[in-house]
Amino acid sequence: MSAQDLRQISSPDLQLSLVGEADTVRLAEDLAAVLQPGDLICLSGDLGAGKSTLARALLRSLADDPDLEVPSPTFTLVQSYDLPRFPVSHLDLYRIEEPEELEELGLDEILETGAALIEWPEMGGDFLPAPRIWLHLAGGDDDTRVARFLFEGTDFGQRFERSRAIRAFLGQSGWQSARRRHLKGDASARTYERVFDDSRSAVLMNSPALYAEKKLGAELSYSEIVHLAQDVRPFVAIGEELFRRGYGAPEIYAQDLGAGLLLLEDLGGDGVLKDGIPDPECYEAATLVLARMHSEAWPVEVVLSSGDTYALPSYDRRALLAEVDLFLDWYVPEMTGKPAPDELRREYHDLWSAAFDQIASAETGWVLRDYHSPNLLWRADREGLDRIALIDFQDAVIGPVAYDVGSLLFDARVEVPPELERHLFQAYVSARKERQSDFDQPTFEAAYAVMAAQRIAKVLGIFVRLAQRDGKPGYLRHLPRMNAYLDRALNHPVLSDLKLWYDRNRPVSS
Repeated sequence: MSAQDLRQISSPDLQLSLVGEADTVRLAEDLAAVLQPGDLICLSGDLGAGKSTLARALLRSLADDPDLEVPSPTFTLVQSYDLPRFPVSHLDLYRIEEPEELEELGLDEILETGAALIEWPEMGGDFLPAPRIWLHLAGGDDDTRVARFLFEGTDFGQRFERSRAIRAFLGQSGWQSARRRHLKGDASARTYERVFDDSRSAVLMNSPALYAEKKLGAELSYSEIVHLAQDVRPFVAIGEELFRRGYGAPEIYAQDLGAGLLLLEDLGGDGVLKDGIPDPECYEAATLVLARMHSEAWPVEVVLSSGDTYALPSYDRRALLAEVDLFLDWYVPEMTGKPAPDELRREYHDLWSAAFDQIASAETGWVLRDYHSPNLLWRADREGLDRIALIDFQDAVIGPVAYDVGSLLFDARVEVPPELERHLFQAYVSARKERQSDFDQPTFEAAYAVMAAQRIAKVLGIFVRLAQRDGKPGYLRHLPRMNAYLDRALNHPVLSDLKLWYDRNRPVSS
């Protein structure tokens, strides 16, 4: 299919009407929101149809820079941009004399790690790589333009459909003209955007229903066994209750539970790290938020503003064991080159079950589950509980509250030195004793050790899984720190048998 053919096609995969430059800019932002490495957009159109406007807006959106210089590549042929998410190249083929010259521009290499936008794509003929997205802009009456799409061998159409659904949701929420900018996401399938106009900003959570997973046995998938949120209802339920009680969860401005879309209060961008290391003031404030939270009674069943109810699942033995199994399922094979033997797994399960039995009487309550630096924001202009803002709590369960303390003090993404860990632990204990004279410190210390070790073992497996299954090798750099954390947690007497097991059987990464 050539751009010339696309101009005449009667049944494009998608056709949109654009009114004025603002619509063209919004289309560019909606495209940029779902562009990925490997995507090739072949852009053609009539003179004055808005090609330059669209190309400039798309690149500025990806760069998050409204003043980015976007010179025409007519004479350079290729203009490359090293952008925050991935590199993007802007090509203009008008001046090439033969389609074969396209090979000299290195387009195949460009698409291995980045995306490309090509003007005058028809000049490339059969040398244009596939898959590709054809986009033709045509002039219409007055200030109206028509955008016609064809999607060849790519899932971009499905991605773009989701982006357009987000734009429609923003429009229904009173944010139709908002500008969209990508925000760094987490290790899940969720994505985030900051949307803003001249006077306000908000955060868009895009959380489609959890993708289908291979079942473990005949009944449940891993995500179901460990009670990971399947949609946005848990986030809304937990967030509304936290917000109602004065904790720093975002206010929810608009929601479409069926579509998995939420428009949230913009909590800012300041984290609890300073120059890449834990800020003691921020971490102490976050620790005291937990102490306050754990001193309150929280409902098992939460009533949403919509009138629906949501019951927090129990962090049961099956879930805890499935999580520590990630150590055997992913970490051990990565380090040894072979799967963990069945006998080793049985011994491992027995030792962990015995450890969980040891803390059966430990205090339980809401466990937010990912209470660590990537999910905590610092608001220096606030006071009290509100200085710490919370952005990830949809996987909350009812379990030993010591889990969240271990999650923070053994932060999976950054080194918490032993002396800071001890200081924060004592700050937590002191705050709990101040509120509850009967606070059981010895039992809490045992639960803290067991749940911290459980989380660390799980995270060791998750980080390898992210590297191997999801193509995110950067997570492997955290393994040495997590192993050092595990050694610290295993020093508690309640874990003496597990410590011997790990000393004998744990392969340690270099």
